[in-house]
Parts: sequence; C-alpha cells; structure tokens
Amino acid sequence: MAVMITDLCINCDACIDECPVSAIAGEGDSPRDDWEFTYVKPEKCIECVGHAEVPACAAACPTEECIVWDMPYTAEFNDYYVNSSDYAISSSKKRGLLSPEVSPQTFRDDITIEMRQAREAVAV
Repeated sequence: MAVMITDLCINCDACIDECPVSAIAGEGDSPRDDWEFTYVKPEKCIECVGHAEVPACAAACPTEECIVWDMPYTAEFNDYYVNSSDYAISSSKKRGLLSPEVSPQTFRDDITIEMRQAREAVAV
C-alpha cells in the first residue's frame, strides 16, 4: 500500500483523479462499509513510483497530514495487510486474494520502515 488516508480526510475527493493507477476510492465507493472517508486500495497503490516525485494524492490533498506512509505492499508484510481490519483487499477470479504475496507493489525505498511504522505524514 505504502500510503494511507487518515480520518483527517474531509472527503473532498481531490486525490481520486490524481492517482495514476486508480487506487483511491471515494467514501461511497470504499470497499469498507465502516469507512467514512476516502480509502486507498493497498493492492493497487504504487506510491506514484515512476509517475511523480511524491505521491500525487498527497500533492493534491488540501488537508495537512491527512495522507501518511504505510508499510510496503510486499510479501514481507503479507500478514500485516491480510490479518488487519484496516484493509479490505480485493480478489480476482484467476489469482484469488490480491495479497502482498500474490500482487506485490513497488514502493519508495527512501522511506524508512520507522517512518512507515510511525505513519508519518507524506511531505509535499
């Protein structure tokens, strides 16, 4: 996943159209029924690697510290994503659950694990 939108979100949806891989769902389209704000689909987020200097969602967001770093969506963090109630990982008919083991995503290696564990805000 790499980035997460927190409960500071004001649901302005400024980030949705900026995402180059359509990884962001508005409140009404969220895969989580209990989610009251915009949601980043972890199985799709690529942290805009190869697309922008910083995640485009964070650059578009008018709310400071709303978008934070999360763990890389890689096999090493499979249990983190699969066993957490914070995420609703989608499935495909051919591949099943699109877990980090099945569908790892690229991530920014200059963001430390400590920054990700602390869910530091994405600086723009």
